[in-house]
Amino acid sequence: MVISINDPLDMHLHLRDETMLDIVAPLSAETFSGALVMPNLVPPVTTKEALLSYRERVLKAAGSSRFEPYMTLFFRSDYTPEFLESVKDEILAVKLYPAGITTNSEGGVSGFDLLELAPVLNAMSDLGIPLCVHGETGGFVMDREAEFIPIYEKLARNFPDLKIVMEHITTKDAVEALKRFENLYATITLHHLFITLDDVAGGLLQPHLFCKPIAKRPEDRMALLDAALSADSKVMFGSDSAPHPREAKEAPGCAAGVFTAPIALQALAQLFDNHGALESLQAFVSDNAKSIYGINPPEKEVVLEKSPYLVPEIYEATVVPMFAGQSLEWRVVSAG
Repeated sequence: MVISINDPLDMHLHLRDETMLDIVAPLSAETFSGALVMPNLVPPVTTKEALLSYRERVLKAAGSSRFEPYMTLFFRSDYTPEFLESVKDEILAVKLYPAGITTNSEGGVSGFDLLELAPVLNAMSDLGIPLCVHGETGGFVMDREAEFIPIYEKLARNFPDLKIVMEHITTKDAVEALKRFENLYATITLHHLFITLDDVAGGLLQPHLFCKPIAKRPEDRMALLDAALSADSKVMFGSDSAPHPREAKEAPGCAAGVFTAPIALQALAQLFDNHGALESLQAFVSDNAKSIYGINPPEKEVVLEKSPYLVPEIYEATVVPMFAGQSLEWRVVSAG
């Protein structure tokens, strides 16, 4: 069996910088037409100069592949309308992190005082710049996303013309919230479609499956699957592929992040095929994102066939992918 995916998009991708960028960017650029690139570098991307410089480094690392890096700014409450207008054509979205909630987010937002955030959010709304949000509180780890839902609701009600993307949702509650507000959308990762917390910590700890937000319960995974497999127009693929050096994952204080970018399409084809929903894969990995963000990425046809693919144990002796050393049922045979 052979299938084709046109212009696949990864709408939540961590490419890091320097040596790690050089390792991982070509792997995404090979099979994806474009990706929404996260801004949580050290220091975070908060100026036009940093934004343009990072885009240049991403394009250089991606090489000759047809690949569009859709850039983002790290949210700050002191951005002026004039500044946002000056970068509008250089970015696709602004990414909001709660302070200290995940990797390199120490400079994020504390308290979520809507009066403090309103000037920036109103300017974004007027300029048509979407807001992407890492939606977790600092509460008990299994409840952090659920506790953030009321904040999403306040944002959606108070800024009805602002397009808000709930990033890497993990719960049934988040899927339900999408139905209540016209201006809420969401990304869903590969790993949250495959695993629950049991896979991470139910037996021996699996550090390469540890991520934030942490994987949840079986009923949460099923809600995510239902949304993705049904080609729900409000959800799209965002890998949240987050590479860390092996020594940072297999260590005390294990870094949060699952590296999925180079095996995402193969694993998604297997998942959708096993659920009899291959006809929905195109919408989930491309068409919905095009519609939500209003983008036209570079043309790229990726052809996959149903034949075994052995996932590498490690890339460049540095970063370990999800399913390392395991066989997937689908492989990429061409991309171009």
